Amino acid sequence: MNLEKVVFGFFIVLALSLNYGFFIGDIDNPIHHHPYELYAAIIVNLIATVLKFGDRTQIGAVHLATSLVADLHLIAAAILYAAISGTPEEAIMINHVVSLSGGALLANFISVVLLIAETISLRR
Repeated sequence: MNLEKVVFGFFIVLALSLNYGFFIGDIDNPIHHHPYELYAAIIVNLIATVLKFGDRTQIGAVHLATSLVADLHLIAAAILYAAISGTPEEAIMINHVVSLSGGALLANFISVVLLIAETISLRR
């Protein structure tokens, strides 16, 4: 078993699951979307992005692209969340934060599908 592949897969799947945990819930209810879960998703996504830099294959490039898209969405969501947190607009604007997280979730899902496809196509 290759430890590097285990760590890579761990962070890819953890990024997806943390993002899903933030995304799930009523889209317009700020209580269902904890900011620390969003920040944890950002940190894990950034770690996953760094792990993807070493791969020089075409699928590695797509992995990196999906990770960069997820990072961009999550960072934009965190900036918006920080701007509206504790204000009267929070209840109105939280759906935009969750929507940005949903875009990152889709990018993370594509990354996991690529990881599974790459794993299945490997031959011993």
